Amino acid sequence: MSYQRVLLKLSGEALMGDLGYGIDPKVVADIAQEIADVVQGGIQTAIVVGGGNIFRGIKASAAGMDRATADYIGMIATVMNAMTLQDALERIHIPTRVQTAISMQEVAEPYIRRRAIRHLEKGRVVIFGAGSGNPFFTTDTTAALRGAEIDAEVIFKATKVDGVYDSDPRTNPDAHLYKSLTYAHVLAHDLKVMDSTAIALCKENNIPIVVFNLAKHGNIVRATKGEPVGTIVGGFCEVN
Repeated sequence: MSYQRVLLKLSGEALMGDLGYGIDPKVVADIAQEIADVVQGGIQTAIVVGGGNIFRGIKASAAGMDRATADYIGMIATVMNAMTLQDALERIHIPTRVQTAISMQEVAEPYIRRRAIRHLEKGRVVIFGAGSGNPFFTTDTTAALRGAEIDAEVIFKATKVDGVYDSDPRTNPDAHLYKSLTYAHVLAHDLKVMDSTAIALCKENNIPIVVFNLAKHGNIVRATKGEPVGTIVGGFCEVN
């Protein structure tokens, strides 16, 4: 099975590579090339990118900063990442638009649902920056929200591990990798796929989530072709 319209959720940390902070241009170029392979295969592609490689609102809030202020700064960080990814895509001739939930008309379009869908229909990549435009919401929730708004068939969450485990595989070598999960199981067992608001949104709109390892070259293309990659979370899945 191959999808027609997908939403890819990238963490800010994914753009950082092995650096301790910021953006690794080579990593961004590699990700852009994989996205290009997807687009050239005829799949409409939208992206939500985080900002944790530059600024994490929750961490700053825990250190004493006002939570709303910290979250707004984090939203601005996501726009920096979105523009960086746009540049990498357009350097390899993939037309791309950045839409932001906070108005930044000099550097990006405002988020307009119908315009985003039209861009996708014309074969352009659309990158959603500035989260949902509201503090107290994560970019995971933004991915679920935008996925529902643009009628994405699936949300792909690119991570640093092979999928969803019953415990942390980095500390437990016997951790079990799930092939598939129901939304209810993820919520009941507080598995760290996405935050609970994002999972609930996907459940309500019956949008499956595929969690896979971004570091394995070709995984984005394989996932969009419907090949078994990582863990799928969806309403008709069994826990296994």
